[in-house]
Amino acid sequence: MLEPDGARPPLRRRITAHTAVGIARLLAHLSPKRLQAILRVLRRGAPPADHATALRARQDVTSVSTLCSGRYCLPRSLATALLCRLRGTWPTWCTGVRTPPFAAHAWVEADGRRVGEPEDTTTYRPLLTVPPQQPHRRRRSARSA
Repeated sequence: MLEPDGARPPLRRRITAHTAVGIARLLAHLSPKRLQAILRVLRRGAPPADHATALRARQDVTSVSTLCSGRYCLPRSLATALLCRLRGTWPTWCTGVRTPPFAAHAWVEADGRRVGEPEDTTTYRPLLTVPPQQPHRRRRSARSA
């Protein structure tokens, strides 16, 4: 169940949200290539996040960080994805652009929908995404057949 608007999450959720925000602030300084590589490692073994789980993570992140509750979408999206991962799931992390006028944005998606984003963000086209990892099928080798 989500808290009413403006309500603070319980202490335990605030602590993990602060942790995710701190890590996100560090990751936000990396190059896109390195950031994508790190996020691909972090998503390993996590099932896809559902929309409610990702929305709760986003709300927890924005409730503990003025940086993330403002216009800084990259740390907010990273912190949301990291918080989902700390809780055992992974949303699709995205960053993209729109034109005209040119603008860049970062967000998370779950269940095929953008999480907590205003309607006008649908004009952004993804350039980099890190979706949940697809389970690998084990192939039987000729020797084991």
